[in-house]
Amino acid sequence: MKFKETSEGFFLNKSTYVNLRWIAYIGQLISIITVEFILNFNFDYISCLIIIFLSGLSNIYLKFQIKGNQLQNNLASIYLAYDIVQIGLLFYLTGGITNPFIFLIIIPAVFSSQYLMILSSIILASLTSIILIFLSFFYLELPNPGYIHLHAPKYYLFSIPIAILIGLLFLVYFGVKFGSENRIRSKAFDKMKEIMAKENELVSLGTQAAAAAHSLGTPLSTILLTSKELQKEFSSNNKLKNDLDLLVSQSNRCSEILKKLSLNPTIEDEFLNSEITFKEYIDEIVRSFREISSKRFIVNFENYVNVLKSSKSPEVVYGLRNFIGNANKFSKSKIMIYLSSDRTNTEIIIQDDGPGFPSDLIDKEKLGEPYIRTQYSEHTSKYGLGLGTFIGKTLLEKNFANIYFKNLDDQKGAQVSIKWNNKDLKKI
Repeated sequence: MKFKETSEGFFLNKSTYVNLRWIAYIGQLISIITVEFILNFNFDYISCLIIIFLSGLSNIYLKFQIKGNQLQNNLASIYLAYDIVQIGLLFYLTGGITNPFIFLIIIPAVFSSQYLMILSSIILASLTSIILIFLSFFYLELPNPGYIHLHAPKYYLFSIPIAILIGLLFLVYFGVKFGSENRIRSKAFDKMKEIMAKENELVSLGTQAAAAAHSLGTPLSTILLTSKELQKEFSSNNKLKNDLDLLVSQSNRCSEILKKLSLNPTIEDEFLNSEITFKEYIDEIVRSFREISSKRFIVNFENYVNVLKSSKSPEVVYGLRNFIGNANKFSKSKIMIYLSSDRTNTEIIIQDDGPGFPSDLIDKEKLGEPYIRTQYSEHTSKYGLGLGTFIGKTLLEKNFANIYFKNLDDQKGAQVSIKWNNKDLKKI
């Protein structure tokens, strides 16, 4: 994530934020009343109550006057900055750095690191740090009504803001990293949903097309038959002959188109519910790639003895197509696919003779994470290396598969191993 990144997609949920502010103000009010009237600490509680009252008014304005359900980055940053200053003023009036609740001042900055841009988080963390340093030297002491007075050494008082600042830096950094990764994963999942929606839409369209072809076949045959009869009857009429010839030829053309549609495997309404073996899975997918690719696909079923069938899942189809497609994309000339099974497991191994996976991703076990980057530019793609792999891996793991990545010896290609327990195949 870069500082120049647009604020689009960086926002706070307004309803949640408003509720959290109410909780904070009620807690502040209870604390002020308790300290003044129950513990008998004499301090300027009137000013504290005025600050809390004005903050409550700002929250009412936020709830009813600011339109929309989300607060965009800039507006959210302004309100969080106000919250930091508000808390700082209360601490100034109630003992400054010696106030036992002083650590609460870091909450808005940590909160911002999860949802806002990095630059906004840095500004809010810096504002918090400045106020903390200020409160270390300037504040109104709380007169203790008791007879025991605690006098902490200065080094102890100075260590408090240092400890809080260290905690602030750690939590903000953690929040930024966590928030960034969460947004990336959210985008990747949205992309996955989009792809699956398109996949299901294509299946639906194929089914509808096949059904239409079946329904139109009979009336079109009638039209063609009638046209041929008219063609024979008016063969001597030159004026009508050309029109009838055109009608017959176009009817034949329509018939050929419908025949092609009828060959679509999605003619079966039970397409998604049909049960097939993994051998049939692989055959179907490889056949589609052979039609569009000039590379050699070598398929080995010698060690496949399991004839267990499972429901044809578009998620499994897409996941397998993704990994076979990646092998086709990066291979030099051939793709090897091995299907093996025993009484316990079924495994699909996909190999290619390409450059292999980037070593930096293999070593750090980053493959399968969304939007990852590598130092090797030849591995990058439109969406950044890893999005397609992330989607394919997620879909297959959702269907009980275990995915393993490795490079073949001497970097002569990549290997993806997809493994199921046979018991889990019945659940697909």
